Amino acid sequence: MSSGRTDVENGHGVGGEAEREPLLLSTSNGGAAGGASKFSYRKSSSSRKQPWIVYLSTLVAICGSYQFGSNVGYSSPTESGITEDLGLTTSEYSLFGSIVNIGAMVGAITSGSIADLIGRKGAMGVYGTFCTVGWLTIGFAQSAFALDTGRLLGGYGMGAFSYVVPVYIAEISPSELRGRLTTCNQVMVSTGVSTVYILGILLPWRVLAFTGLVPCALLLMGLLFIPESPRWLAKKGREKDFEVQLQRLRGHDADISSEAAEIQEYIDGLQHLPKAKVLDLFQIRYRHSLIVGVGLMVFQQLGGISGICFYATSIFEAAGVSSNAGTISYACLQVVVTVLNTLVIDRIGKKPLVVVSAAGMLVGCVTAATSFFLKTYGLATSISPALAVAGLLIFIAGFAAGMAAIPWVVMSEIFPINIKGTAGSFATLVNWSCSWAVSYSFNFLMSTSSYGTFLLFGTVNALCILFVIKVVPETKGRTLEKIHSSITELQVN
Repeated sequence: MSSGRTDVENGHGVGGEAEREPLLLSTSNGGAAGGASKFSYRKSSSSRKQPWIVYLSTLVAICGSYQFGSNVGYSSPTESGITEDLGLTTSEYSLFGSIVNIGAMVGAITSGSIADLIGRKGAMGVYGTFCTVGWLTIGFAQSAFALDTGRLLGGYGMGAFSYVVPVYIAEISPSELRGRLTTCNQVMVSTGVSTVYILGILLPWRVLAFTGLVPCALLLMGLLFIPESPRWLAKKGREKDFEVQLQRLRGHDADISSEAAEIQEYIDGLQHLPKAKVLDLFQIRYRHSLIVGVGLMVFQQLGGISGICFYATSIFEAAGVSSNAGTISYACLQVVVTVLNTLVIDRIGKKPLVVVSAAGMLVGCVTAATSFFLKTYGLATSISPALAVAGLLIFIAGFAAGMAAIPWVVMSEIFPINIKGTAGSFATLVNWSCSWAVSYSFNFLMSTSSYGTFLLFGTVNALCILFVIKVVPETKGRTLEKIHSSITELQVN
């Protein structure tokens, strides 16, 4: 242990449980520039283990990810039921479908500031409440206005969850598990989309809306039992809480001295920096982080996923395929591939997976474009439906293999904590803005040239491969502090 820290064997417990508190018995106010305190930590010779609380915290947080997915997928299977029951026109339903992106943009703008102000847990509680009210409003809606209001509220929570969930998981996870646990965010997004697709075939649209209340309730109750992000506590100067929660996450017998010292040293080095504003993100020191974080968000959405996800049913119908069979195949494949991605991300690394993912999306786009080209010109009409199904399934498998999750994982890792709120909000806003642009223009593009639409998306995915190879760093197995330090050195050099 470094000079200035002492080994201690016994300490004062919290709530009568001495073994549960990291031992913060001695502080030294002198000798540290800027008045930084030095603490004593529990040191154990036992091997480091991952306690259940890390997994429980992740499980609670990804209930918000399920909300993200269920909000995205809700408009696809409910179109006929809602338009018939409430007498909506096509334009009114299009507004209902797309207004979720407007809510998500607002959520993205405010998510970083709220998460920095009241903490990651508090922010998730606020967003869970918005989603709860949104689902209730949709379920009891008797007019287009009520539908749009509920959709807007749910969209706000969805956009904010898309930022705070991966950030919270990244900040509580040990480096060797961070990629795998953060990818659970996308597993639950995919599960939410797929579950709504399948349940939408079986349930009326009002009942389907009420099923969204279940994960909201699990989230809000679960937040009572999980710890706050230690890094957020350290940033707020709450040193004792920081140590207690970090020890709780790593296990009461774990030696947290090295990790705690690294986090505290990094936070201390940021204290002299002013609070980040949007214009500060464009400083040279943050340039590479911004290009990587925002660039991946742009490529994720402009590659076509929002248009295909929002209108999967109509795409299958346009290709002459059973919409129910196509949608169920789409939903199941998405979840399976996303789960497989979670199992291998920490072994293979994020960069190779994104390259493979974008390549799969490119192949899927070219295959789908070929199908629609043949159908448009009446060529090989017997095989064009099969090509369309193959293209869409290859596309979604490719997306789920990397581009679905990894941009959010990298976003949660790449930004230093002093700009994480502002930069994360900006990156999330860019993501939802691109999502809105694609979902809004998709039907117009398809009516102009169906095969041209998929060729356009294919071109974007080809550019994504080049971007990842040239610009995106590998973050596998590195602490957040080491990632930020290496990127800062790269920008300076």
